[in-house]
Amino acid sequence: MLVQCAWAATRTKNTYLRSKYDSLVGRRGKKRALVAIGHKILIAAYYILQDKVAYRELGAEYLQEIKKEKQIKRHIQLLKEMGVEIEIKKEVA
Repeated sequence: MLVQCAWAATRTKNTYLRSKYDSLVGRRGKKRALVAIGHKILIAAYYILQDKVAYRELGAEYLQEIKKEKQIKRHIQLLKEMGVEIEIKKEVA
């Protein structure tokens, strides 16, 4: 049942589960990625029932933002290890 739900979730557009599936399918294959998405659905359902809160969609860009932040931190750390001093300014859009 969870795999069927995962299959349906991966067919939606601009959702967190679809973007997670797309990121997993290249490394693990379609079937394992579907099982992983089913697992994500099960965990989300558990916490929704436990905490009695509504489901909150993270969006398709959520994983990209996390990846971007990790890459920035990693590159800053590499520059510091090389002895480069840097000043970080964030742009406000």
